[in-house]
Amino acid sequence: MKPKVLSRRTVLRGFGTALALPFLDAMLPAAGSMRPAAKTRRLLYLYVPNGIHMPAWTPSELGSSFALPPLLQPLSPFRNKFSVLSGLTHDKARANGDGPGDHARAAAVFLTGIQPLKTEGKVRLGRSADQVVAVQIGDRTRFRSLQLGCEPGILAGQCDSGYACAYSGHISWFSETTPASKETHPRKIFDRLFRGGQDAEAWAAQAERRQRRRSLLDYVHEEAGRLRRQLGHEDRRKMEEYLEGVRELERRMDFADRELAEAVGEEHRPSGIPVKFGDYLETMADLLVLALRSDATRVATWMFANEGSNRTYPELDIRDGHHSLSHHGKDKEKQAKIQRINQLHLEKFAYFLAAMEAAKDSQGSLLDQSMIVFGSAIADGNRHNHDNLPVLLAGGGCGSFQHGRHLRFPKETPLNNLHMSLLEAMGVPQEEFGDGKGPLLKLAQSIGGNF
Repeated sequence: MKPKVLSRRTVLRGFGTALALPFLDAMLPAAGSMRPAAKTRRLLYLYVPNGIHMPAWTPSELGSSFALPPLLQPLSPFRNKFSVLSGLTHDKARANGDGPGDHARAAAVFLTGIQPLKTEGKVRLGRSADQVVAVQIGDRTRFRSLQLGCEPGILAGQCDSGYACAYSGHISWFSETTPASKETHPRKIFDRLFRGGQDAEAWAAQAERRQRRRSLLDYVHEEAGRLRRQLGHEDRRKMEEYLEGVRELERRMDFADRELAEAVGEEHRPSGIPVKFGDYLETMADLLVLALRSDATRVATWMFANEGSNRTYPELDIRDGHHSLSHHGKDKEKQAKIQRINQLHLEKFAYFLAAMEAAKDSQGSLLDQSMIVFGSAIADGNRHNHDNLPVLLAGGGCGSFQHGRHLRFPKETPLNNLHMSLLEAMGVPQEEFGDGKGPLLKLAQSIGGNF
């Protein structure tokens, strides 16, 4: 039987439930169609707060023969899938006459390159790089963009030396006055992505599932079986692998709910969900991969924590707050703790890259199709400096990038030049963007002049 041609927006439905599918070969244009399927690129920004212990981050050598420093060693399986970009600067995260408030400015400027307004809790910034892309390509997916975080953003009040709280908790901005709110609860993210909205029928279905502890997949079983019979062998394998990933994620979130319910006292638990922050990061990574794999969105941001976060890390036996430790004053013990926190973040970034590499379709892995920036707009947390920032670029962007390099750009090169390069690769070139001067020429030369 000839396999059925499916729409990219095909979903499995059943009793108030709609489950998106991964990209299948059956979603490609039929043989003999006018043109081949366009390459599907994805743009992701991952942010970590309070700077990095730079001596353990920056490679000593340039080019492709550099040795991985301690913090980057968890990424060794992906040596040829990422590049280290040194020398980039966010000038608008500096005071420039506005006084203290480096953490608020760092988050605000990361994807905008615009000096944030500092006055009485009001905000004025600009549209962020991710939203520039989302406006242009967001109508191709169910969600224009996805904003994730592991700490809630605060919209009202002042949080950092007179700056509005909104700056510290958001890197994605719809406009100069409106941040893009983050989703921080795994269950709510999962429901939004995979459970068909929040109408009355969906609410009733969710309540009934919780009562009977039934899986989402039980509700789409009949339609899934019908669709399997219409797919080719390879698509059936992909679909089974994807559905098993959904079921496993449900199981992990149910376990996390029980773990929270059985915990002894709120004061004994860190603010994240699940209890262990590393588990929380992995769950959020899994959700993001599922969202990308089902083509729910092609643009996403993820803040591991708010800028200036004072989270403790009991799983690392670190009881001091992260922000407090970042003011280390060159104390070796504090610097060692900062490095361990950074190490956890990089290990979970490696977990995310592994999941992206494992998710494959006819165009290759999600990692090969994506452009992923990991970094911060503060280098050393003690100095609060915004030059020579810690920035990684991972993913092939459907052939746009050749990696495995350590590149060093001239002093004061705007980080916004990187954003302009990525916007162009996404098909949304900008003549101006924040304080950007144009795409990164050295990056373009290193990858064969794609920009």
